[in-house]
This record gives sequence, structure tokens and C-alpha cells, in this order.
Amino acid sequence: MNDPRVATESAAAVAVPEAVTALQEPGGGPARRGAALGPVALVVAGGLSVQFGAAVAVLLMPKAGALGVVTLRLAAAALILLVVCRPKLRGHSRADWGTVVAFGVAMGGMNMLFYQAVDRIPLGAAVTLEVLGPLVLSVVASRRLVNLVWAALALGGVVLLSGGGFDQLDPVGAAYALGAGAMWAAYIIFSARTGRRFPQADGLALAMVVAAALSLPLGIMEAGSKLLVPSTLGLGIAVALLSSVLPYTLELMALRRLPAPTFAVLMSLEPAIAATAGFLILDQALSATDALAIALVIGASIGAVRSQGRRARKR
Repeated sequence: MNDPRVATESAAAVAVPEAVTALQEPGGGPARRGAALGPVALVVAGGLSVQFGAAVAVLLMPKAGALGVVTLRLAAAALILLVVCRPKLRGHSRADWGTVVAFGVAMGGMNMLFYQAVDRIPLGAAVTLEVLGPLVLSVVASRRLVNLVWAALALGGVVLLSGGGFDQLDPVGAAYALGAGAMWAAYIIFSARTGRRFPQADGLALAMVVAAALSLPLGIMEAGSKLLVPSTLGLGIAVALLSSVLPYTLELMALRRLPAPTFAVLMSLEPAIAATAGFLILDQALSATDALAIALVIGASIGAVRSQGRRARKR
């Protein structure tokens, strides 16, 4: 989730379903299925990196606060991407810059809201609520009656997650998670537009700078000089690498050979990965009801994406 590359590549299936058939290849057999395990492993590794990076960020919050962690992550990721991508600043129109600024605002808002959420509610619950943003966008974009079923299934999962209401979850934390989901949906829209206007990952690097600039004043206000403590700074760089830089590289390698529907289905496993990370690192146990709720949201996400894939193949 809330990683930029996750949202960008999910847009291939959500916003541009026609790209599905272009990425699919004919043929089959054991050899081809065996070769497909490589990119699938890369995608799963990227998801693990994102969610375990978020778990490390939760451990860092007592030292720097939620906004301080966001600032460290975005600033470090921006510096790394600027060095690696070296984006050109000239030759872009006002519309190009407007798009990349909107992209950065969505990215910054998504990160700040998400970390505010995980500071108040368990990681698995936060990611589950956040996933509803892209799911709703998928339903709206497809305009198909069948996807209303998937939306209802996901909402049923949310009701179970809250125990029939939000009395078992911090309502402020749940609201932050839902807000992060809305920003994730906006991120998908503007990531697609940025990808059409900027070559390679130049737009992502510039948008990351915008997001870092937005979070910097808030992070300084909350953490101040704590951001410069060597141990805190080191953990912040680790979070940036785990949650942004490493997943971006792994997903870029995987999508050269992996069909977009498969990638989107694997991304719907993020709530389960997040819950596992929360259990292993943060000692956040899941009840049977919580596990069922997460399974419902995952199933809804898979169903919505697979419906779009079948429609694209018919076209």
C-alpha cells in the first residue's frame, strides 16, 4: 500500500483496463509457468518490503512522531530518487507542472494521513481501510453493476473489522485511514497523468520533492531536532528504502514480464501482509473476526480487478 509504486502500477488495471490484454502473452505449460514465478516473487517481495517498512516506521514513531517519520521517509526518498533519476527541469509546460504538483500533494497527503492512522489503530486495520479508496475508484471507473457486489463485500469487511461499528477502533484513526484511501485514489489518477507527461520516473522524483516539501514544516514542528539524531535519521532512511526505493525497483523489474491483472491481484494481498507484519514486529494480534474482515476486503479487491480483466479480454 501506501507506497507510490503500488498505486502507480495498480492504475494499469484500474484506470487503463485496455492495457491488460496488451501485457498478456499467449502460451502456457510448465516452463512458462515456472518462469512466471520470478516476477511474482519480486512483487511479493516488494509488498513485504512496503509493509515491513511501515512496521519499522511504527517503531520509529515514539522517537520522531508520526509526522516526523513521514518527513524522514519522504525527504530521504526524494533525495535518493533525485540522484538516481536526475529529472530534467526544463521543457515542461504549466500543465505538466500542475499535474506533478497535484501528484505530489496526493502523495504527501496519502503518507501523512496513513501514518497518523497507524499511530492510532493496528497496521492491518489501517491498510484494510485504506484499500477501500482504490476499490471505490475501480467501481466508479468501471460503471458496472457487478462491481457494486464487490463494493458491498468490502463494506461488509469493514463492518466486521469494526465489530459492527467503529467502537472497537479509534474513530480518529479510522477516519485518517479512510482519508488516506481517498488520497490513494487521487494518487492513482494523477500518477497516470504524470506518467504520460514525464519520461521514465522523472515525474515521480519531482512529485516526491513536492510531497517532502509539504511534510517538512509539519515534521519539524512535531519532532524538531529529534529528526537529526543519528539513530532516528538512520531508521528514517531505512523506512524510505523499504517503503519507496526498494519496492519501486522490484516492481519495475517484475512488470516487464508480469500481466497487469496478476500484479493487481497480488497488490490486494497488502492488508494480509500488513497484518502479518503487525503481528510479527508490533505484536498486534488478530482475532478470527478481524481475519475474516481482511479476507472479505481482499476478495472484493480481487473480484473487482478480475472483472475488469475479463471485460478487457472480451474487447
